[in-house]
Amino acid sequence: MPTPNEPTPAESSPSTEPEIVALTPMTVALFRQTVPMNALTDYFDRAFRTVGAVLGAQQIPITGPPLGVYYGMPTDTVDVAAGFPTGRLAEAADGVTAEALTEGRAAQILHVGGYDAMQETYRRLMAWMTQQGLVPGPVMWETYLTEPKPGGEQESLQTLITWPLAG
Repeated sequence: MPTPNEPTPAESSPSTEPEIVALTPMTVALFRQTVPMNALTDYFDRAFRTVGAVLGAQQIPITGPPLGVYYGMPTDTVDVAAGFPTGRLAEAADGVTAEALTEGRAAQILHVGGYDAMQETYRRLMAWMTQQGLVPGPVMWETYLTEPKPGGEQESLQTLITWPLAG
């Protein structure tokens, strides 16, 4: 088992305990905006539809689950991008741009449950990083491994939180 500061491959099974992983670069197509925190659900619905339409029109394959990328710490508003990993770079269209998410070391944790309880998982991850002497970078992302169903059970939702480390 790796020590707290020794990375494990990012493709290994995610853990509900904080761990260090080694990231490989990932090409993504994203729709980015600054939105009020209370409007995130509507934003994500619109962003995923828009990115999906652009990728379909450009015949670019989606290679993984949807994700939300966060630039800086949220307040009443959040600078966020939503989209999908892709097989190749998308051409900019309808507010969708291509980006390569970083490689290197990251702190990672699997959140199981509804989005309303995710704040506690973030608190655990941030406390763990502080205990380990790790400095989080300015950008982090959530990978939505399961899809919420209208009126469905929230307890089984799985969200992988990945926070690349500074330095």
